[in-house]
Amino acid sequence: MSGSLGVVAPDGVPEVRPGDDLTALVVAAFPQMTDGDVVVVTSKVVSKAEGRLVPGTDRIAVLPAETERVVARRGPTLIVRHRTGLTLAAAGIDNSNVEAGTLALLPLDPDVSARTLRRALAERTGRNVGVVVTDTAGRAWRTGQTDIAIGAAGIVVLDDHAGRTDSYGNPLAVTAPAVADELASAAELVQGKLTGRPFALVRGRGDLVLPRGLDGTGARALVRAEGEDLFGYGAREAVVRALAGRPEDRLPFGAPAAAAEVAAAVELVTGTAPRERDGALVCADDPRLPPLAMAHGWAVEPALDGLTPSAAAETTIRPATP
Repeated sequence: MSGSLGVVAPDGVPEVRPGDDLTALVVAAFPQMTDGDVVVVTSKVVSKAEGRLVPGTDRIAVLPAETERVVARRGPTLIVRHRTGLTLAAAGIDNSNVEAGTLALLPLDPDVSARTLRRALAERTGRNVGVVVTDTAGRAWRTGQTDIAIGAAGIVVLDDHAGRTDSYGNPLAVTAPAVADELASAAELVQGKLTGRPFALVRGRGDLVLPRGLDGTGARALVRAEGEDLFGYGAREAVVRALAGRPEDRLPFGAPAAAAEVAAAVELVTGTAPRERDGALVCADDPRLPPLAMAHGWAVEPALDGLTPSAAAETTIRPATP
């Protein structure tokens, strides 16, 4: 047996404008669509059809409404957590492949957009296909961008291998290919960025397409919950947020770290090992303890008299409560 995958992205798709029938355009692009195919659509044409266009050229001006919080900033570049949970440069706001003086916002809910298209395709063609809505994203530690799935319907998005064994009999625990992202990247290879090919059809992975009437988890399942990502802030931003110590900034640092990990960090920073007491750590007082505690999901315990301990006093830190 051998594996094979076919991807086609047709030329000749007309310019998509607000209110256009996206389903009709996809049907016209793929007259030979069959059960088990995966239709891949760029978020740009979904946004155009849904009227997610705003006049202007200043992305910063429209960024707040699309942003949940800032993750990192490097000069004019802003990496933010989008209101859908995606972490993207400038919240995915884009001025490419749109008329001059126009900005395209991401679809309001890319999973809903994918479900709507999947159901409409089933009604008009009778075919059971999966749908993936894509956007371009950078990657930590890697130069360049790839396309990822930001919306999906009728398709497995994460192929969890937990509980399986490899050919050597080794149990798999954490292997989970993000197959929806892989399909998005495969489609982008034939779609390109400047070719006017917003649609692609992937054939050969019908095993990932769900039965009729089942939409699946959607691409939202690929987004780590706030606080579970190891990189909730950029390096500079993590330092600033920890020093600022605002309670609302605590969640991206994640769940409280183990006492042994925190104790090691305290000793590294202050030069003095703390001692454990009733689930807390008693440390020699040091002004660096509050941000150090916050970075580990811990907090400084107020002094019994409510006053800041003196320089000679000890400071107690313990896991922060929600």
